[in-house]
Amino acid sequence: MDSRKQFLKIIEYTFNDIALLDSALTHRSAASNNNERLEFLGDSVLGLVISTELYKRFSDIDEGVLSRLRASLVKGETLAEQAKEINLGEYIQLGGGELKSGGFRRASILADAFEAVIGAIYLDGGIKAATKFILSQFQTRLNKVNPGEVSKDPKTRLQEYLQARSLPLPVYTVISIEGESHQQTFTVKGQADVIAHEIKGTGKSRRYAEQQVAQKILDLLSNDK
Repeated sequence: MDSRKQFLKIIEYTFNDIALLDSALTHRSAASNNNERLEFLGDSVLGLVISTELYKRFSDIDEGVLSRLRASLVKGETLAEQAKEINLGEYIQLGGGELKSGGFRRASILADAFEAVIGAIYLDGGIKAATKFILSQFQTRLNKVNPGEVSKDPKTRLQEYLQARSLPLPVYTVISIEGESHQQTFTVKGQADVIAHEIKGTGKSRRYAEQQVAQKILDLLSNDK
């Protein structure tokens, strides 16, 4: 059994256009026809499906809690863990450099490839097929979701900490944006009166980078106690 057939058996989906799967499993270090565009698409499809499922499951919680629940399910760390559960790293095509450096174990590569597979399934079989795959992959995590235990995101926690002490809110500023439009890396700096120096964070969105900054500030405040 070749590797593609093994992977199809694992994900329980048969492609009409197998080229979509090949693209989804190809990292940019291996070829120009890679999974970046599919990752971009899969990210949106994943967000839609998880949002819809949470909306259906929890009819009595507000938008803020729903947003935090979704964020906990679709964050990079969770996607990388999910990718490992289906041994995705074994099937990703990598360039020589990434292969030697263990790229098949890198969380960012695994998370992006997982989203690319979702994008490929969506293009091949539509939203119904993508929804079936996503819910089968996230069923255990969805069943464990507890709205009462979901933590607030770092920016919200930092804001509440400062407001409780009548202190000015932090200022976040984007200082650089690198990469192509569909694969950008944002670098953000944060300034707050409660710390003596600027804090920087990076991520594939401005929001993610700002959350990193806020978390670093919270960690500093915790260490000062």
